[in-house]
Amino acid sequence: DCRQYTNRSCEECLKNVTCLWCASSKRCVEYPVRRILPPADLCELRSARWGVCWVNFEALIIAMSVVGGTLLIALGVCCCCCCCKKKSKRQVLDMTPDYKDDERAAREREKRRVRQEERRAEMKSRHDEIRRKYGTV
Repeated sequence: DCRQYTNRSCEECLKNVTCLWCASSKRCVEYPVRRILPPADLCELRSARWGVCWVNFEALIIAMSVVGGTLLIALGVCCCCCCCKKKSKRQVLDMTPDYKDDERAAREREKRRVRQEERRAEMKSRHDEIRRKYGTV
């Protein structure tokens, strides 16, 4: 029973892992396992010690919040980096067909230009023929 360590030392109380030491009242009480945090009527958070005597619940909550927040932020940054990396790879892969499309468009433009020049040359030869026929050259 944890109550037998009341008015003794924190170390003696916390040898039993089911016990909670309240530094303000120097009481050793059973840790309320159904609740994560001890209720205020049992012991204030800044006076409650569990596991080790040098850390109170208030500091433990703050430290765990900071560690948890840091891990969440790190996880978020890693996810963003991975997504950006995949996106840039996808853009590089998407650019390859664009180069092919650009080359195809350039070939088509060149074909059109050659056909246009052929038509112009053909039209010029027709006009020259007509001029010779009617003697306007």
